Amino acid sequence: MDTTLVLAEDALTSFDVSHILAAAPSPEVRYHVLVPADTERNMLVGLLDDIYTDGFREAFAAARRGMPDSRNATITAKQSLDASIAELAAAGAQATGEIVGDDPLPALRAAVAADPGVTSVVVVTDPHAIEDTFRQDWASKARDALDLPVLHLYRGTSMLG
Repeated sequence: MDTTLVLAEDALTSFDVSHILAAAPSPEVRYHVLVPADTERNMLVGLLDDIYTDGFREAFAAARRGMPDSRNATITAKQSLDASIAELAAAGAQATGEIVGDDPLPALRAAVAADPGVTSVVVVTDPHAIEDTFRQDWASKARDALDLPVLHLYRGTSMLG
C-alpha cells in the first residue's frame, strides 16, 4: 500500500482533507501526518507574515504573546495531530501520525527512509509571505531534499503554494 506523508502546520480541516484525498493516486493510500511542535519560529518573519495575512492589530497581538514554550508547543501540536487524524478517519482514510521537532525536514527524511511505500508528500500550511516568496517554506525545502512529488496546500483554501 502506498503512503502519503502529510506535513501539517496546524489541524487539518475537512476542506483540507477533501483536497488531500482528491490528490491521491488511488483510494488505497494510507496517510502519515507529521505536526511540528514549533517553538523556534523567527519572530520578525512571523510578524511580517501576520501583517500580510491578518493586518497590523493581529500581528502585534501575536508578537506580544511571544513564542510558545516547548511544553505548550507540544500540547498544541498533539491537539492538531489528533484533530487531523480524526478528520482523515472521518473521510474514510487510514491515518497515523506523530509530533516532530521544529524543523520537520529530518522527520520527513526519516519517514521516507523507514517506509519504502512513501510515494508523495502533502504540505499544508497557512500562507507565509516571506518564506513562500524566497522558497524557504517547508514544501520548497522538501522538494529540494526528497526525490518525491510534493504538493503545497494553503490550509482551509483551494490555493496551492
